[in-house]
Amino acid sequence: MWKMGQHLVVLAFCLIITSICATAEVPEALSAPVVGSDWQADRLDEKFGVKNNNAPPERPVPKRMLPPLRGEDVGVIRRVKVPEDMKVAALTFDFCELQTKVSGCDMGIVNFLRTEKLPATFFMCGKWMRSHARRLRQIMTVPFFEVANHAWNHGNCALLSRAELEEQVLATQGEYELVREKLLSPNTQDAQDLHQMPQVPQLFRLPYARSTPQALEGIAALGLRVVLWDVVAENGSDCTNIVNARRAAARAAQTVRPGSIILLHANLVPRGSAQLLKELVALLRDKGYRFVTVGELLSLGEQETVMDGYFCRPGDNLQLDKKFGPKGTGVGRREH
Repeated sequence: MWKMGQHLVVLAFCLIITSICATAEVPEALSAPVVGSDWQADRLDEKFGVKNNNAPPERPVPKRMLPPLRGEDVGVIRRVKVPEDMKVAALTFDFCELQTKVSGCDMGIVNFLRTEKLPATFFMCGKWMRSHARRLRQIMTVPFFEVANHAWNHGNCALLSRAELEEQVLATQGEYELVREKLLSPNTQDAQDLHQMPQVPQLFRLPYARSTPQALEGIAALGLRVVLWDVVAENGSDCTNIVNARRAAARAAQTVRPGSIILLHANLVPRGSAQLLKELVALLRDKGYRFVTVGELLSLGEQETVMDGYFCRPGDNLQLDKKFGPKGTGVGRREH
């Protein structure tokens, strides 16, 4: 088991780097082809490639509302209990984005998963969906990819009021709907079978892994299941260095169990997550593992649920409450 501090470094590192440097005045190419368009990384995928958009969400409340969860489904899913001989795990990737800055899109990760036909679940901030709408449209066309909710602008659910929490969740659902509707429009070319896409995301990941009992009840009332992880793959090191990547992958692989949910980031922070992913997948395949989306994993066994969000053990993320402003969105953050 990694030390608690290493887990905190991952998220702090990811968000600190995401929140530095002004973004360039380069709008996203919203008129680019939607389906079958270029998957190669370009300037618009970089952390500084898209102008930061602070406008309110276009659709703050989705047309499609999910039914509330049952009381027994309230909680935080960390992994799924499956038979020991069922070597299955879920690869998950966070696309975090604060209100104050734009983050990137790691096409190295997306293209590796797509080429290898590896199922994966992407937890996206709604603001990230808007910043990188063309990439979301592409991701939504891949049948073995799953899109999930990561709040609008990475608001800290332990610091939000009930109304603010609902705004974070519902605006992200609404942004997903807008992108889906564009994909299903009659003018979209080669968009067959896209009607199979879920109308709205079914899963939610807590920014900073922070929650309260009231927050969990509020998210459940909106019909989304809260999913965290039991394995953190990144350790804050620069994994563009192959030695660091192999070391981090080896540590993570040792902690994976049947039914594990693995956390990585795909917003270009920390560096080298794509290389780390390749090393980790190779190790787990050698051990006989196959990969599924979180949605499929939940159908294979009993959910291992707790009533608090954390990285490795309860309370190991409390210090993050003071790092990114009073609501966790980067607004009002004190620069040191």
